[in-house]
Amino acid sequence: MSDRHAVALAVAAMVGAWWSAPVPLIPAIALGVVALAVRKPWLLMAVVMLLSSSLGARAWAGLDPVEPAAYRGEATLVSDPVPVGQGMRVDVRSNGRRYEAWAYGRAARDLSERLAGDRITITGSVRPIQPLPDYQAARHIANRLSIDRIHGHQNGSPPYRLANWLRRTIAGGAESLDDDRHSLFTGLSYGDDRYQSPVVSDDFRAAGLTHLLAVSGQNVAFVLILARPLIERFDYRGRWVLTLGVIGFFALVTRFEPSVLRATVMAAIAATATLLGRDASSRRVLALAVALLVLVDPLLVHSVAFRLSVAASAGIILWAPRLAERLPGPRLLAEALAVTISAQLAVSPLLIATFGGVPVASLPANLLAAPVAGPIMMWSLSAGTVAGLFGGPLAYVIHWPTNVGIGWIQAVAGWAASARLGELQTPHLLAVVVGVGGWWLARRRLLRAVAAASLAAALLLPALALRVSAPPFHAVLDSGVEVWREHNTTVVALGSNRSIERLLEDLRRAGVGAIDLAVADRGTRAQRDQVNALQERMWVGAVVAPPGHRIGGATTVRAGQRILVGSLEVAVASHDPRLMVTVTSSASQIVTGAV
Repeated sequence: MSDRHAVALAVAAMVGAWWSAPVPLIPAIALGVVALAVRKPWLLMAVVMLLSSSLGARAWAGLDPVEPAAYRGEATLVSDPVPVGQGMRVDVRSNGRRYEAWAYGRAARDLSERLAGDRITITGSVRPIQPLPDYQAARHIANRLSIDRIHGHQNGSPPYRLANWLRRTIAGGAESLDDDRHSLFTGLSYGDDRYQSPVVSDDFRAAGLTHLLAVSGQNVAFVLILARPLIERFDYRGRWVLTLGVIGFFALVTRFEPSVLRATVMAAIAATATLLGRDASSRRVLALAVALLVLVDPLLVHSVAFRLSVAASAGIILWAPRLAERLPGPRLLAEALAVTISAQLAVSPLLIATFGGVPVASLPANLLAAPVAGPIMMWSLSAGTVAGLFGGPLAYVIHWPTNVGIGWIQAVAGWAASARLGELQTPHLLAVVVGVGGWWLARRRLLRAVAAASLAAALLLPALALRVSAPPFHAVLDSGVEVWREHNTTVVALGSNRSIERLLEDLRRAGVGAIDLAVADRGTRAQRDQVNALQERMWVGAVVAPPGHRIGGATTVRAGQRILVGSLEVAVASHDPRLMVTVTSSASQIVTGAV
């Protein structure tokens, strides 16, 4: 089978999984046996498409909703509990079904001490998730479990116990790091980003660096490098077995995330090809890994993380080597730039379609941060384990370079979030593709210079639009936050949406870099946290809230008061039961905000 046939096989598997028609399984398997016997690639592709379609239909049929009812029994944690607001969320498995479980109060506190693989005895209630979004289906979840009480727990199987011990040991050795850097450390080490603050999380999204906190092929390669002295002590069969064992255990430690599955299956295929004495190009290994994973779990095609991982890997494999040859400058820099550009171009269409845009800052941010992330990951799994075993002053010394490296990555992400470089939309991306293509095809220096100038212009347009375009006087953002702007004056009214990350993202995308007046309509603890996050991200001049608010440093206002903020006048129309204001511009234009 050629590389092109392998790629076509992967595409057929993904198309069939998207189709998910109820094709009879037994005839599809029989046709597959015939295809293998006659060795016709086109027939094998058709069989794979039919087979993945049949398996996809079966997977969807398995997502049957339950009737709302009380629940009592034992459940196994499939993921690690994630703090969300005042509660905890975790995926669990019980009686052959997966549930998205939620807990609050004492149950949340008990759940926070557990990790994947542990078993808990609980009481609560179950109900279906309707309508069922694709991202839930990709996790094989169609129902929700509300946990009222946790009556007891048991540790998981021996492999899970060892994996959880390793995670706790590595995390415990880095206690000298502050909270933000500790959460980044666990994310860089084994993909655990559960305890990131909203500001840090949005910084990494703005910088296009979230992939550093999701374990990928680079992490798997580093693990194999660390294990190489042990692996090389065995013969070929022993090396193969040990290689599969190492990457399988690492996948368990990192919780079998889609990007981890892609990377580990690729490593397993490459190791098997080496054992059999066969050459396997990176393109073929990726294609076979995708086809195999989709056949095993057809719902993976609905996972955004899986699609992004496959696209980034394909971009690096197809374009990075040739692009590095053409880029001027030192080879090390050219190769790093080629990898970053190739991966970004490959995932950009998916990012725009899914999230609405691609941060322009992601290119320089990845060049600055990615070379530091790799050594931190290797250091955490080697010296970091020693730090966790011995602790104390030794752990502090071991993680001094870790602190410096993570501080650098965090600073890069913070710069990217505050630089206001904008995001590439579809027209910008097309211009970038034309610019890169023109530079690639041009043979004369002048034509290359013109293509490079066009590319630079396309990358600068989003930042220019945020600065020179006339913003609307009044806008209601997706999160429900209202923004009034005139000249250099900005007034922001916080909405009912409690998501701090959504608030920061909306304001960043709207180009808000400073706030002269923030209006908290209820003054609740949730809005207090929002104000604190805004003050951490940007300059906030003043905050007003109704009587009885819980926001430290905020000014209490009542109905009838007027506040002059630059060229805007804010009049308080009511403060009971919540603050309502009207905003008047210098041009006598009035916009009412029921905030």
